[in-house]
Amino acid sequence: MDECPDKSSLTLPLILDEGQHEPASNKVEEVESNFHHESTDTTSFLKTFFNGLNALSGVGILSVPYALSSGGWLSLILLFTIAASCFYTGLLIKRCMDMDSSIRTYPDIGERAFGNKGRIWLSVVMNIELYLVSTGFLILEGDNLHNIFPGVELEVAGLRIGGKQCFIVVVALIILPTVWLDNLSLLSYVSASGVLASAIILGSILWIGSFDGIGFHQAGSPVNWNGIPTAVSLYAFCYCAHPVFPILYTSMKNKHQFSSVLLLCFILCTITYASMAVFGYLMFGSTVQSQITLNLPTRNISSKVAIFTTLVNPISKYALMATPIVNAAKKKFPSHYNKRCIGLLVSTTFVFSTVIVALAIPFFGYLMSLVGAFLSVTGSIVFPCFCYLKLSGTYRRFGCEVLIIGCILLLSAAVIVFGTYTALVEIIGSL
Repeated sequence: MDECPDKSSLTLPLILDEGQHEPASNKVEEVESNFHHESTDTTSFLKTFFNGLNALSGVGILSVPYALSSGGWLSLILLFTIAASCFYTGLLIKRCMDMDSSIRTYPDIGERAFGNKGRIWLSVVMNIELYLVSTGFLILEGDNLHNIFPGVELEVAGLRIGGKQCFIVVVALIILPTVWLDNLSLLSYVSASGVLASAIILGSILWIGSFDGIGFHQAGSPVNWNGIPTAVSLYAFCYCAHPVFPILYTSMKNKHQFSSVLLLCFILCTITYASMAVFGYLMFGSTVQSQITLNLPTRNISSKVAIFTTLVNPISKYALMATPIVNAAKKKFPSHYNKRCIGLLVSTTFVFSTVIVALAIPFFGYLMSLVGAFLSVTGSIVFPCFCYLKLSGTYRRFGCEVLIIGCILLLSAAVIVFGTYTALVEIIGSL
């Protein structure tokens, strides 16, 4: 997850050890659904580490150079602050689960802390995030394909669709059959390549900067106060993997090692994100676009490797992002309806609606900034803090822990207010 976006990372599958035969598609549903499952407790340290990296590795890596350009060099401090805050709230999720062995999924924590309203609210936030990340995938595909093939047009019933909009529609038609599938196990394992994709993209960027004549010569600005809300919102979007953490924890053989796994995952991903941000900003300075692949010279092989790697993952992850929402919608229909027809109708409607949103708001950076500021911060930082305070009763006694959580909540409130406002203003101003 993914997803999620990749987040895009929210629904990345778990890689299971021998003896675990549960389909990966069920793991996707498990993150979002209201059903419990029996933990098999057999996943090793290494595979849990790999699953954690996949959960944290997504399309956010394409936008961190733009985030750094928006906020300036000093905004890197905010990247590390967001990373530290999300790591801490990941530990809070573990502590919440240790308090009640019946907790298996992220919505379970919300229900245990605040009743059914907590489960519903948390599920709503997660599903909206999945929907907007799925929409962002279409925008990303349209942007990059239009960058490679700038002269392509499509004519349908006398209506000419040009450029980026054409590719959004074409990619949606390609993706549609994958959303109709009942078994997503194959796609889920393809989408588990988030770590590899991030490594390939970062390596390609380094190669282009070092050997393809671009260099790392842009000075950049120390700080851009007006761009700080956008920068921190995009940084937050990179770490929206918390709905996967309970699944990682319950599947782990030695649960006392979970904190170490989480620390290693956050350190490695943060190094990757920071490296991409620094290299991209040094290469393109203030001209870097919301996806760094849009700055790359398309004639170079190294650029094509980065761009096509970027294009493959969202296509495989889209269906995984859609599955929880589609399944929830299908359950609203009476049981005597034809399930197959209902599934096709709901899936097609989902894809069609994301196409409409992608065509209406074709601004990847602004949309992901909105997701990061409001949904990612709410779901990955604010909720774990409030749930832990409620379940542990820590709020009744003032101490160092309460002070840390209070500071995190104040930072989160500022990001939600200013980041969401800035993203909405930018989207409305660009329409």
